[in-house]
Order: sequence, then structure tokens, then C-alpha cells
Amino acid sequence: MVVNTLGEKNSLFNQFIAEIRDINIQKDPLRFRRNLERVGEIFAYEISKELDFSESSIQTPLGESLTNLPSCEVVVASILRAGLPLHTGLLNYFDRSENAFISAYRKYADNGEFKINFEYISSPSIDGKVVILADPMLATGSSMELAYKAMLTKGTPKHVHIVAVIGSEEGVEFIKNKLPNENITIWMGAVDKDLNSKSYIVPGCGDAGDLAFGAKLG
Repeated sequence: MVVNTLGEKNSLFNQFIAEIRDINIQKDPLRFRRNLERVGEIFAYEISKELDFSESSIQTPLGESLTNLPSCEVVVASILRAGLPLHTGLLNYFDRSENAFISAYRKYADNGEFKINFEYISSPSIDGKVVILADPMLATGSSMELAYKAMLTKGTPKHVHIVAVIGSEEGVEFIKNKLPNENITIWMGAVDKDLNSKSYIVPGCGDAGDLAFGAKLG
């Protein structure tokens, strides 16, 4: 399974990741959401290089232009609610794609342990299509595994691109071990070494959903 970590190469992408992490910049939810969106746009551009293309003829006012255009169908899928700004960024570039939304969340017990609960999925058929499955944080990897399996109830994809802005080494290894290798590519912004006792990525950026949309009850 190929793992592409965009933050390993110097580019403006690193500035957006730095601002997503910055505790002072995080105080502005609009900027936090916009940074997630901009990161999504960069992911979309990089993923587009891996798609199938075919030659097309474009009629201009002065003649004909031959160019290579993407020839595959794309479905952009995100885990609610934190995935919405990242989803928007991906959709800004894959503007002709279909869309899917998955509701999954951590259900905590009194002792602080949690399990991932799945509520519903809204998705078109993904048979033979390229699926881009996005969630800002890849902590333990459990929610991404659940989301991937939920998507498979909607068909058999041609290829799946898993996208996360920040992940843990443990989460990446979990996905590599739990999901099939032959038709999945992982795209990360940055990979951090540790998870704390609550399974939050360290240093990470905190709770992406709360930072984007405000703190939630429960």
C-alpha cells in the first residue's frame, strides 16, 4: 500500500498544516475551515495525477485542441462532521464528482474507553469508480476502517484514495494491516508519532470538528 505524505516535501502546503496546528490561529474557526479546504484542494490536485486519462478534442473559436482529460468516475466521501471542510476542498477540484457522507463517531464509556459507532451512509453506487475517502484526522484508524467497509456496501470500487490531514503512525499502520493493499492509496498531510490516553494524535491539532464548528455536547 502506497503512503504519500505531502508535508515531507517543502511547499505552501506546509504553511496550511502549520496554521491548522497553531493554537492561536485555531481561535478563528473561519480560517481553520478555510485551511482544511485549501489542504483538500491540494490533495485533489495530487490525486488527480494518479487517475486514468484519455485524449479529448476541444473546439476553440479558432480551431481544435487535443488534450488529456480524466476518464474515470469519482466519488468524494467524507466522515461527518469534521470532514465537511476537507470535503469541500476536494469537491472544489473534483467538481463533477458524485458525493457520499458517512456518520461515524466515538461513543465513550464511563471509564474513558470508546468504540466507533456507525449511524448511516448516504452514497451513490461506487461500482468501478474511484473513491476518495476523507477524514481530517487518522488517529487509531478505526473510524476509517469502518467508513471503508460501509462504502463497500455500495459497490466494488476501482480504487480508493484515503485522505487525512494529520495522522498517527499507529493509525497508518492499522490501515495498512486491516485493509487490502492492492487498490488503496493513503494520502497524508503529516504523520505524528504518538497518541495520548484518549487516542488523540500528539502533537496533532486537537479536535478538528470542534475547531471547525464549535464544541459539542456529549
